[in-house]
Amino acid sequence: MMKIVLISTYELGRQPFGVVSPAAWLRAAGHEVACLDLTRESLDEGAVRSAELIGIYLPMHTATRLAAKLIPTLRAMNGGAHLCCYGLYAPMNSEYLRGLGVGTILGGEFEAELVKLAERVGTATSEKNSTPQTEREISLERLEFLVPDRVGMPGIEKYAHLVLPDGSHRVVGSTEASRGCKHLCRHCPIVPVYDGVFRIVQRDVVMADVRQQVAAGARHISFGDPDFFNGIKHALALMEEFHREFPDVTFDVTIKIEHLRKYEKELSALRETGCLFVISAVEAVDDGILARLDKGHTREDFVLVARAFRELGMTLHPTFVAFTPWTTLEGYLDLLRVIVAEELVENVAPVQLGIRLLIPEGSRLLELEETRAVVEAFDAESLVYPWRNSDPRVDRLSETVQAIAADADAKKLSRAEAFGRIWEAAHAATGVVAPELKLGKGRAVPFLSEPWYCCAEPTKAQLVSIGAVAQKAEPAIRGADGVGFSADGFV
Repeated sequence: MMKIVLISTYELGRQPFGVVSPAAWLRAAGHEVACLDLTRESLDEGAVRSAELIGIYLPMHTATRLAAKLIPTLRAMNGGAHLCCYGLYAPMNSEYLRGLGVGTILGGEFEAELVKLAERVGTATSEKNSTPQTEREISLERLEFLVPDRVGMPGIEKYAHLVLPDGSHRVVGSTEASRGCKHLCRHCPIVPVYDGVFRIVQRDVVMADVRQQVAAGARHISFGDPDFFNGIKHALALMEEFHREFPDVTFDVTIKIEHLRKYEKELSALRETGCLFVISAVEAVDDGILARLDKGHTREDFVLVARAFRELGMTLHPTFVAFTPWTTLEGYLDLLRVIVAEELVENVAPVQLGIRLLIPEGSRLLELEETRAVVEAFDAESLVYPWRNSDPRVDRLSETVQAIAADADAKKLSRAEAFGRIWEAAHAATGVVAPELKLGKGRAVPFLSEPWYCCAEPTKAQLVSIGAVAQKAEPAIRGADGVGFSADGFV
């Protein structure tokens, strides 16, 4: 038996599936596992100092940057523990992470590989030697999943909650019904690891996980699948079983515009089984930008989906990468006009309107000559290829919008109020007087208290928000090297 610590540094206000799933596998193999979520609790120094293996879960860019600041603290506390980073962003940043002292990198379907790693580290410890990594850095093996083991994690009531139109709240649980993705969007961090492959989490496992969270108080479940409709038959069967067993529990999912068009007849099934809203990464309304991103949908597709949702009385939460190297001031104004025309102002979190395109190591965007022409040298500390828009006014507008979003969050402004300020700022940047913004009453919509985002650099507002939560993790993230957060990000 080994003493193992699994750590999450950030995952969008959810109890991390990437910690509780491998915890089940490692405990089933006889190991003692401590699970830590540093956005909700302080670092357990005792667990870290006694650990023989420490695994850090890296599902996204922000989590990886936080982990990079945490690793020196872990090494100072326990220089003898084997460090492993696993998740989407681990293989993408393998060289950088190994340079920080990480011994093993795992991506894709990592649970079985973590069990193998524990066996290797245990053998090496008993024989007082070290061995190089033998586990697959990227595994796409079809796994028979175990029910996630959530013992020892902060309660789900401590995570993001559901805000209903009447202002009431619900406790939210989260799980995954699939991983990976069939699609090859150029900006997506899933693609360098899964390359068009997706894997299903068996329905009985998903339902058992939902069951234990409902028993713990969840009245809404957020499915974290990259695209819930990647396996349409799996999704429909799961929806039916979910609603049959939990008719009073609601859920949300993430689905591509492309799939919402292809499976339009199934939208009513989502509504009838308790789906409160669908998140969809629209990214842009400019067909040229959508083609560069290889999103698989057009501006017209998005508009048709938005109208279909309105007709069905459903809620669509579109997300955007509003600022790219190809964004123009007029193009940004066009995005705002479309949001108004399609009655989506209440559906879009203000932070979405300030998000900049993230170009990490391994991004398919780097296949494009026009991308390579605008990016600067890779910044290992920030884990991105920095870029600037050819029009400095666009970059200044992105900073202004991010500041408005942060201020709106701090002052608890409504989405309509924040949108109005962004509307004025965008027109001012273009040098024209903003037309009167007529939003009407709007329709209040349900949403999660922590907005979803992906494929994007964290904005200043997000970094400040994450930093506020991270204070609870002292001395882990702020400790050994004085790392902190400011309006400009990491300092």
